[in-house]
Amino acid sequence: VQLQASGGGLVQAGDSLRLSCVASGRTFGEYAWFRQAPGKEREFVARSSWRGDKKDYADSVKGRFTIGRDNRDLTLYLRMDSLKPEDTARYYCAARTQWAPRRGDYAYWGQGTQVTVSS
Repeated sequence: VQLQASGGGLVQAGDSLRLSCVASGRTFGEYAWFRQAPGKEREFVARSSWRGDKKDYADSVKGRFTIGRDNRDLTLYLRMDSLKPEDTARYYCAARTQWAPRRGDYAYWGQGTQVTVSS
């Protein structure tokens, strides 16, 4: 099982980015995105059931970020609009075998992709 994240980059405040995460080896019940800024703890960003009928966002990104999955393949994505400098972090995709009521405890992790937002 492998999760391969990509799509990060250097953008200006107000710009958009779309992160992708290719899942290989199996399907999942739930997938998520986390981020970690230098000197800070990793924080939850968004999660979704595999079918897309349940979604959950951190308050800091609600209304700006959209989590989803391309139905044609196993590519997961995080669409980020109206980016702010405080969104600067390394972003990680994660997954687990089934949807759970609480965030956390993901068994599978990608390697991360850097997002830097300049003011």
